[in-house]
Amino acid sequence: MFYLGSGLRLHFKAEAEADDSFNLLSFDFDEQLSSPFKGELILLSRRDDITAEQIVDKNGVLSIWQDGVRVRSFHGIVSRFAKEDSGHKQTQYKLTMEPAMARLRLRQNSRIFQEKSLKQIFSTLLDEMGISDYAFSWDARYESEKREYCVQYRESDFDFITRLAAEAGVFWYFEFSDDKHTLIFCDATSKLPAAKQLFPYNALSGGDSEVPFVCSFSYAKQLASAKAELKDYSFKKPAYSFLQDDIANQLDFQQAGSEVLYEHYDYPGRYKDDAQGELFTRARLQALRNETQMASAMSDIADAGAGIKFNLGEHPDAAFNRDWLLVGVKHCGIQGAAAEEGNSSTPTQYQNQLLAIEGHLPWLPLPATKPLVTGPHMAIVVGPDNEEIFCDEFGRVKVQFPWDRYGRADEHSSCWVRVSQGWAGGQYGFMAVPRIGHEVIVSFLEGDPDQPIITGRTYHAANPVPYVLPTNKTKTVLKTQTHKGPGFNELSFEDAAENQLIYLHAQKDHKLEINHDQHYQVGNDREKHIGRDQRLNVGQDEFLEIGRDQQALIGQDQKLEVTRDRQTLIKRHYRLEVMDRRHEYSRANHDLEVGGHYTQKVEGKVLLEAGESVLVHTKSLTLNGSEKVTIQGPGGKILIDSGGITLEAPNIKLKGPVAVTTGAKPQLATLKSAAEEGNPIVDLCPDCGE
Repeated sequence: MFYLGSGLRLHFKAEAEADDSFNLLSFDFDEQLSSPFKGELILLSRRDDITAEQIVDKNGVLSIWQDGVRVRSFHGIVSRFAKEDSGHKQTQYKLTMEPAMARLRLRQNSRIFQEKSLKQIFSTLLDEMGISDYAFSWDARYESEKREYCVQYRESDFDFITRLAAEAGVFWYFEFSDDKHTLIFCDATSKLPAAKQLFPYNALSGGDSEVPFVCSFSYAKQLASAKAELKDYSFKKPAYSFLQDDIANQLDFQQAGSEVLYEHYDYPGRYKDDAQGELFTRARLQALRNETQMASAMSDIADAGAGIKFNLGEHPDAAFNRDWLLVGVKHCGIQGAAAEEGNSSTPTQYQNQLLAIEGHLPWLPLPATKPLVTGPHMAIVVGPDNEEIFCDEFGRVKVQFPWDRYGRADEHSSCWVRVSQGWAGGQYGFMAVPRIGHEVIVSFLEGDPDQPIITGRTYHAANPVPYVLPTNKTKTVLKTQTHKGPGFNELSFEDAAENQLIYLHAQKDHKLEINHDQHYQVGNDREKHIGRDQRLNVGQDEFLEIGRDQQALIGQDQKLEVTRDRQTLIKRHYRLEVMDRRHEYSRANHDLEVGGHYTQKVEGKVLLEAGESVLVHTKSLTLNGSEKVTIQGPGGKILIDSGGITLEAPNIKLKGPVAVTTGAKPQLATLKSAAEEGNPIVDLCPDCGE
């Protein structure tokens, strides 16, 4: 032990107790960068009625006094208090001092932070635990850069903060005053405060010294990783390597030109852009090398504290007389006079053990192992009110985890979560977006809670299966539900023996597009029902072959338009029955050829009109009228009726022999004479000439 002289006094004051309630017998106080300090104190008191309820979780301050001046204070909360044996005059107590930050160890949580900066995350956790004395001495990026998705999973608030800080290249330390201790987050050793005094070196001093000094000093170097290389992956840039590396400036134990370095490689690096990757890689290397060059010393300088820079002076090795950074200090003190019995002759003593690195070097802690999710989780797909489907351009959805007490089952409950599909190619594959309310199975890449991915979907009591089971156990179903409306689309397969069926249901339209051939083969019957119109467009030829009969029933009209020729071959009978009028129109010739007999039967009138002529050529022609037959031309007509034959014409000329086999003989000579002379057979009317 080293003395600070007879004026040295050690004292502890509890928040709720009188200033003289305790006499401090001894203490050990350990402080390090990025670690909560811890003090173990042995106290004596004339009172034996002090209880833990009066002390625990309340503030206390340990002070070192020299000649009536407070030279150092250690402020903290009492995390443990024990009452021990009582002597003749005093009762012994033991307590543990820790920072208020230690309370963060007592709360384990699972929660999600979205679009929050590192400062916002730290402030939220500290404020929730009633810790207000904290500050930030770091680059503005820690306040401006937002983390899209950051999960605290089954992790204490303390472990969560320290892990995030180490990953991001941030360390922390404490500044003490008489009435508080302040937690400082820092990103560079160059920003740390300097000691108020020189730390003189004096290895030969004995007895009391007028000034505090460093009594021993050693400096060591050791092997460490010389290169850090991290890699990651982002689906938004699948071809980009995301490879980042950093090489130490001082390769004392390796050849500078050697490509074989003590390399630390890790995947995933937990970053998604180059700027963050550079930061994480540099932080990893600095943490790996934080003990590469380390000095250890002993002193009685009470000002020494973790996070303080000091200048060592008066060392015989001039190389050591330089700036150093304290990364750890262990304080210890004993005050025998406090015992008032037994050990009262023991002088009051104080000393510390120092750990330091060169003042210009960086220092960072190694990040703690991130908690892993050891298996898949269940989650419910969520989104905004009055929506059924909520996704982004990648088909990602948002989910609510059952363990997330802070989520509100809305579009803010999680980050966008990728969805595994059965097939995924460049603008081809399978796509089915989980809908709001669906239960999904969520896995985590590398077990990382920050990287969820949906790998499956499941039914539950509120979302039953499409068909009742096990009744329909032979059915395989793909069934959808209309978005914001009734109905569904379905493709299902029934595999029950003798009842096999493929069922396709389209709630509205069905579009089939085939770039080449399509073949249908139906082994039995086929029925097709169309509620309204059907249009068939064949680009080239159509062939229809029917093995037996064909029936067509047309409810109203039929229109057939053939651009060129039409041929119809009927190998047996052809019957056409028209219930109303029939009209045929041939714009050119009309040829009708009958191999056998031709019969026409008209119940009404028949009108045959030819623009030029009518030629009837046959072996035998019979005109038969049941009442009369009229043959009429421009010059007259012949009427055959029940009264006989009447010839009407202005003139009747008979050329060729006339043979009469029956009729009135007296008139024959007259007719014959008229015919031979060319005279009219009948007289003309003198008035009209007819």
